[in-house]
This record gives sequence, C-alpha cells and structure tokens, in this order.
Amino acid sequence: MNILIVKLSAVGDVVQSLPFLEALRRTYPQARLTWLVEEAAADIVVDHPRVDRVIVLRRKTWLKNLKTGRILPALQGFQNFRRELRVEEYDLVIDLQGLFKSGILTYLSRNRRRLGFDRTRELSYLFLNERLPPYDPNRHALLRYLDVAAYLGADVSGPVNFHLPVHLRAAAQAAELLSGTGKPLVTVNPGAKWPTKLWPAASWIEVCRRLVREARVNVVLTGGPDETAANRALTAEVDGLLDLTGRTSLKVLAEVLRTADLLLCPDTGPMHLAAALGTPVVALFGPTAPWRTGPFGPDHLVLRTGIECSPCFRKNCPDPRCLTALDPDLVFRSVRDRLDRVRH
Repeated sequence: MNILIVKLSAVGDVVQSLPFLEALRRTYPQARLTWLVEEAAADIVVDHPRVDRVIVLRRKTWLKNLKTGRILPALQGFQNFRRELRVEEYDLVIDLQGLFKSGILTYLSRNRRRLGFDRTRELSYLFLNERLPPYDPNRHALLRYLDVAAYLGADVSGPVNFHLPVHLRAAAQAAELLSGTGKPLVTVNPGAKWPTKLWPAASWIEVCRRLVREARVNVVLTGGPDETAANRALTAEVDGLLDLTGRTSLKVLAEVLRTADLLLCPDTGPMHLAAALGTPVVALFGPTAPWRTGPFGPDHLVLRTGIECSPCFRKNCPDPRCLTALDPDLVFRSVRDRLDRVRH
C-alpha cells in the first residue's frame, strides 16, 4: 500500500502527529509512507525511520521569490513540487491538517482515497471522498490524530509513542554548543508566534535571574532567528545565560532539549518537541487551551491565570492579562519544584 500523509505545519502539530505515524507503521509494516510537510517543520520527518519519503512544500520560498520579482524561480519551484507530488500514485491520502491548502494538495495528488475529518476549517472537507465524523475541538489534537489511525485499523490502546531517535550528527553539534554547561540544565524558550502568547520581558528576566542566582541552575536560551533581539536583551540583563537563539536547526534543538532537565516556555513548537523527547515542560498558557494543545504526558505542568476570558484563541488583544498577569514568583517556584522532582 502506498500512503501519503498530509500534515504541513506547524512544528508542534507535526510533532503531535508522530504517534499517529507510529500507529500507522505498526498496522501497515509493508506500506510505503510518504509525508508532505512545509519547510519550517520538515526536519521533524526528514530521515525519520518510519517514513520512506518526504515531500517538502516550499510555499514561503515561492512567495518570497514572487515578492522580490523572481517570478521564474517561483514558477519553476511550484512545477517541480507538483511533479514530485504526482510522480507516484497513492492508494490512500490522509489529510491530517484540515485546511484549504491541505485540501487542495490532497486533491492534486494522484490517489484513490482521500481521507480526513468532516466539517474541517476552510471547507477543506470538500476535497475528501472519505470522511470521518467531525472531531470534538476540545479533544487533544494528538488523540484526534490517533482516532484516524484507529479508523484505519490501528490498535491505539497502548502507551503513546513519539519515536524520535537520536540524530547522531545533530547530537554532536548540540554537545559542542553545550560544552562547559553543567547540570541541572534548564532550556528557556521565551518566543512564540502569537503576540498574545508572549510573557513580558521583565517577567522572563526575573525568573531567569532567580534560576541562576537562587536555584543555581544553568540556563540556555533558544529561539528562532526572528527572536534574536528579544533574547539578546534578556541576556544583557541576566549574567550567566547561554544564548543559542538562531544557532540551532530543528534537529539540533531537539538534541539540546533531549539533554535538558526541563523546558520553560509558552505555548509553542519546542514545547511539543520537548514533551515528545520525554523532557519535562513547564508551559505558560494564556489565549490557548492546554486540553487541546498542551504538552502531552504526565511529567508536564501548565500554568495559567485562569481569568474568565481565557482561552479566547485571539492572536492579538489590547490587554492580554491571561498571560501578562501570570506571577513570576509562581513560575520560578514551579520550575524549581519540578526540577527537584526530576532530580529525586
């Protein structure tokens, strides 16, 4: 059987799809599994032992070329992608994304069965010819993906398995970056895509300063290139931080998180990556719902203010008190206590 999985983004969503991949491979050990993913999250599935082939959708690169007047490379890129998508005929295409863009791609692929949930966003279900009943939006995303695996005959009653093996080259790079950094090691990833998910800089400074001075913790900052300025301002206020912002690929970040004793972060992709690797997480939630997209597993702690308007799922808010009002002292004590539990 030739199966195409369409799960494009984001990093956290792709990570949460890995137990689905594991269940599918266990159920169809001889199947050829292809994964269609966008470039930002591609490192999660490239070289993954359960995936036979990865197709990378470089949509952002095409758009960047178009905006800068490089029309021919953009068109050539799309044509090459379309050719790669259709070079094989699939027996089954699974749309785990449930958006218009994934629906279009599901339809464009050469396939016999186009499977996904009914009544998904942006009318993407119209591109399917086999639909599962609409999912409960308050069911955790990871469990929803496993529901699809169960529909396909998988036994999903056992423990959830992400199966993210060590990447030797990335592990060596991570070890070099962390050289001289002792234990306990806490990774702090302050950034997030939504403005409403951002905790105030003063709060990050207070917690990081107390982790270094009072808890005697080694703190490593991580983040993407667009978070460099914000994290540099943090290191300017707190002595003793190791700033790896913009210096890690996704695979190297995974190995940094695997080494860490704990990750402190808002609701963001690295949160799911750490949870998948078995690294305990203390996560700060404001506008989003941890029961839908929180770190999966028993070793993690979610902190919220609990105000009535949360979760609102708004990317912008004039007064995001659901997160800004979260007490830094509570966060510090929670990280310290969670570290004590991990170490003992």
